[in-house]
Amino acid sequence: MRIALCQMAVVENKNTNLEKASRMIKEASARGADLVVLPEMFNCPYASEYFRDYSEKENGYTYSQLSEWAAEYGLMIVGGSIPELSDQAVYNTSFVFDSNGRCLGKHRKAHLFDINVPGGISFKESETLTAGNTSTVIDTEFGKMGLAICYDMRFPELFRKMVLEGARFIIVPAAFSMTTGPAHWELTARARALDNQVFMALCSPARDEKGVYVAYGHSIITNPWGQVIGALDEKEDLLIVDINLDENDSVRSSLPLLKHRKPEIY
Repeated sequence: MRIALCQMAVVENKNTNLEKASRMIKEASARGADLVVLPEMFNCPYASEYFRDYSEKENGYTYSQLSEWAAEYGLMIVGGSIPELSDQAVYNTSFVFDSNGRCLGKHRKAHLFDINVPGGISFKESETLTAGNTSTVIDTEFGKMGLAICYDMRFPELFRKMVLEGARFIIVPAAFSMTTGPAHWELTARARALDNQVFMALCSPARDEKGVYVAYGHSIITNPWGQVIGALDEKEDLLIVDINLDENDSVRSSLPLLKHRKPEIY
């Protein structure tokens, strides 16, 4: 499977963001991608004051565009995430489409980013967003895919649950900050892959030093041995990596962590 991560710059104009996403998906298709991933809040500035104004209902404009692109280019798309409006609540939601443009499922970010790091970042998603309440494993043509969003990655129990439900690879649209990114981004990507012996693919927005939120960037793919097999820097770019899901079985055979679990004592 050839995975493409679109580390795109996100601006305040939604149409400009969608046009950028379309161009990057087209390029990924031309380079043979089977699965394209967009970043967290790819159509909206990552700031609480924007989420409700930019929110759309399921089957709205951005959803329809993602479906059309998937069908047009004949590839699977994980639509990063967008602010989804549902019964007056706004969720941070990722929609997934197959190569025919059919929606396979969605994940609503379950862990909201409410933090205050002294001398670092202060952010409170819960001022605007409502948390999702499920883990998400989606059946795809490549096998079962786990799906999480950004701060969800901090909670290893969620990832173990997805793997126990059969996830063979896990996709995470995310936007770590310049406080947490340098310290924890690669470390967490490698740890979740290693602990669960799966491929992890994390897609970030590009860094914009003048933006309302400065993302770390550095989109990354790690393998079941916990190694980095592809990564970007902070600039806008496309990361394309071939993965072989048979590596999961090879690693689990040589180091059978999942078989050696003792859930009766923890």
